[in-house]
Amino acid sequence: MIFQSVLAVSKIKKSVKKKPSVSKKTAAKKVTKKTAAKKVTKKTAAKKVTKKTSKPTIKKSTKQQRTKVICISHKEDCDGISSAALIRQAFGGDAILVDYPGQMEALNQVVLDEKLKSLFICDLGLSKKTQDEFIDIMTRLRKNKVSVTYIDHHDIDPDVVKALLKIKVKVIHDINECTAVLTYTAFKSKLNDHASFVAACAAITDYMETRPLGAKLLQIYDRQFALISATVMTYNIVGRQREPDYLQYLVEELADSRFPHDIPNTYEFAQIQVEKLSQMIAKVKVGLKTMTNLGHMEILDAGASGAVNFVMGLSGKDVGVAYKERVDHGIYAVSVRGSKDCKVHLGKIVNLLATSLGGSGGGHDKACGAVIPKPKIKKFITELNKKIK
Repeated sequence: MIFQSVLAVSKIKKSVKKKPSVSKKTAAKKVTKKTAAKKVTKKTAAKKVTKKTSKPTIKKSTKQQRTKVICISHKEDCDGISSAALIRQAFGGDAILVDYPGQMEALNQVVLDEKLKSLFICDLGLSKKTQDEFIDIMTRLRKNKVSVTYIDHHDIDPDVVKALLKIKVKVIHDINECTAVLTYTAFKSKLNDHASFVAACAAITDYMETRPLGAKLLQIYDRQFALISATVMTYNIVGRQREPDYLQYLVEELADSRFPHDIPNTYEFAQIQVEKLSQMIAKVKVGLKTMTNLGHMEILDAGASGAVNFVMGLSGKDVGVAYKERVDHGIYAVSVRGSKDCKVHLGKIVNLLATSLGGSGGGHDKACGAVIPKPKIKKFITELNKKIK
């Protein structure tokens, strides 16, 4: 009996000793589960944090918002000013008015504008010197998703047009109509009735009022009323080339459907310009020089474009050349005009010749212009005379 009691006690002790080993494993498992639970919690928390921190990336769309509309247009004549006014009426936005030497500078500025959404370029022809740079800038704009519309009527290299269309620049080009008429026709649905008058005046001043679209617009209005309005506009534009604020003012007034006679002091200023031009006739008679195929003259106290027709007419030649020094740029601004009897395309000849002399130029068959480095002006006139037959 005593032996059995001892044996029973020893069994109880063994069973008691075994219990802790089981509880350790169980505890270990519990700890492991708790640790795992903690890890899962940490991962879940980490994921939540990651999600929270990723939310601000939505702000990228704010940086890329483009809302600005800009029109870069020719500032030296009614066609360029009128085109800018029509774009403003149709699309709003701002106008940058430039001459040919300032064209690339303006483009290089707008390409940096991160808010630019739509760009219109009007009445600014390209030359052999500028066309490659122009395509490069257009490519950069298109990569930035900027909508670009190029509207012009000057002679352009067909390869340039192909390159622009390839990068999806909208090209509106026709050498048979002025730029304002092309602009009006393209966006007629966005323009009011008065816009047709603005385009008709531009056609008159660009000597293109007999072309199909221009003639159709001119038929809407009394011819004499349109002629005097276009003339007044031209005198105000040409006579105020050094007043950029006034040129911007003209764009705004035309966009707001104002007739020239409604714009304060336009007729009075035009009268002053007429008096200056009448004095120019006497000066041209004295300073005019002639060569075999052209007449030419350096202009000192007026714009070359205002005198060139007098030079052509009084020289008795089929081509007239007037040029004025731009001291600030070290160049001559040149205007070239041809009579109805001129048999060559002056724009194409001037483009190639000006480029070969380190300048730039181009335009229509009977009316064009150039920028020539000061030391090369005599050679330009001599070579142009040779190429006119």
